[in-house]
Amino acid sequence: MKGMEKFNIFFGEYSSPQILVVKSWFLGLFFRTLQFTVMVYLLWYVILRQGHQDTDTIVSSVTTKVKGIALTNTSELSEQIWDVADYIIAPEEDESFFLMTNMIVTPNQTQSKCAEYPTQKSMCTSDMNCTKGFKAVQGNGVQTGRCVHYSDSVKTCEVLGWCPVEKKVEPPNPALLADAENFTILIKNNILFAKFDFNKRNILPNITRSYLANCVFNRNTNPNCPIFRIKDIFEEAQEDFQTMAVYGGVMAVQIQWNCDLDQNVCDPQYSFRRLDKKDPESSETTVHNLRFAKYYKSSDGKVERTLIKAYGIRFDVLVYGEARQFSFTRTALSVGALLSFLTVADVICDWLFKLFFKAYKNKKFTYLDEQELVSNEYPIPLTESYF
Repeated sequence: MKGMEKFNIFFGEYSSPQILVVKSWFLGLFFRTLQFTVMVYLLWYVILRQGHQDTDTIVSSVTTKVKGIALTNTSELSEQIWDVADYIIAPEEDESFFLMTNMIVTPNQTQSKCAEYPTQKSMCTSDMNCTKGFKAVQGNGVQTGRCVHYSDSVKTCEVLGWCPVEKKVEPPNPALLADAENFTILIKNNILFAKFDFNKRNILPNITRSYLANCVFNRNTNPNCPIFRIKDIFEEAQEDFQTMAVYGGVMAVQIQWNCDLDQNVCDPQYSFRRLDKKDPESSETTVHNLRFAKYYKSSDGKVERTLIKAYGIRFDVLVYGEARQFSFTRTALSVGALLSFLTVADVICDWLFKLFFKAYKNKKFTYLDEQELVSNEYPIPLTESYF
C-alpha cells in the first residue's frame, strides 16, 4: 500500500509554485537584508576577484650572465685568478646556473697505475684480497689484482685510472671563492601571454644601456634593475653566504608577473629563498657539489688533467604569473551567476517560514484534484484536444 502511495505521489501529481504575499515588516526586512547580503558578497566576488576578466598563464624564457673576479692562493694551484669562464659550470643552462664557491683540487693526474683511496672495500693485506678487473661503483679505477702501499701503514688494491686518486677530505673553510658574494647576476626574462597576444621583458623600455652598466637591484632605490648582487640576494633570503659557500646549496630567484592589462599594469616582482634547507632534526650538512677536469698535455706529450671537486650555489630562476583582461563573455557569465544566486534568499526564507510559521505552510500549499480542475475552470475534459 505504501509503495502505491509513493507511486501516486511521484507520477500522479503536478506541483506549481504559488506566489504568497506576506504583509509583515519584520519578515520583509529580513528577506531584503538577506538579499542585500547575498548581492554584496557576489559583487565582492565579481569585482575584487576580477570575475569580469579572462585570465591566461605565463610562458617564460630566462637567460643569465654572471660577472666578477676572484683570487685564490693554494698549494695545489698557487696564485690564480678566477673569472666567469672558470666558476660557472656548465656555461649554458636553462633558467639556472651553478656558481662555484669552494673546491678540492687534485692536480697532475695521468692515466697510470696507483693505490686506491683507502675504504672498507679497497683496503687489503695481500694480492688475494684484490680481484683483477673489478670496478667498484664508488672507486677510482679498475683493479689490477695487486695489493700495494697507499701509505707506510695502509695497503690498498692497485687500480688503473687517473692517478694520483682524489682524496676524500673536507672542503676548505672559509670557502676559497669567498669573494663571490660581490659577483653580480644579470637576469633577462621574456614573457608571453598567448591568449592576449601580449609579451614583455623585465628590462623595461625606459631602462638605458648606461643605466644597466651601473645599476644594482635595490628594493627601495632600484626596484626595476635586473642586475643582482649575490650578497644582497642572500641577505633578502635571510641566509649567510659565507656559511653556505663552504658546502654549497640551492637558491631560488623568483620572478612574479601579476598583470592587469586593462590598467596597463605589468611589472616583475622579485623575491629570493633557499630551496635546500635541511630538516631541523637532521645533523647531516646539506651539500651541493660536482666534479670537472681541465685537460692539457705535458712536455713529453702525455695527457694530464687537474681534477676539481667543486662546491657551489645552484641558482634556479623561477618565473610564474597570470594576466587578466576584460572579457564580455566572462562578464555575462558572472552577472548571470550573480542574478541566479539571488534566489538563495528566497530558498532560505521559504524554508525558515515553513519551519516556524504554520499558517505560512497552510497558505503556501493548496491541493487540487483533477475533478475540481475540470469542473470549475475548464469544461473540456483533459483527455480531449483543444484544437
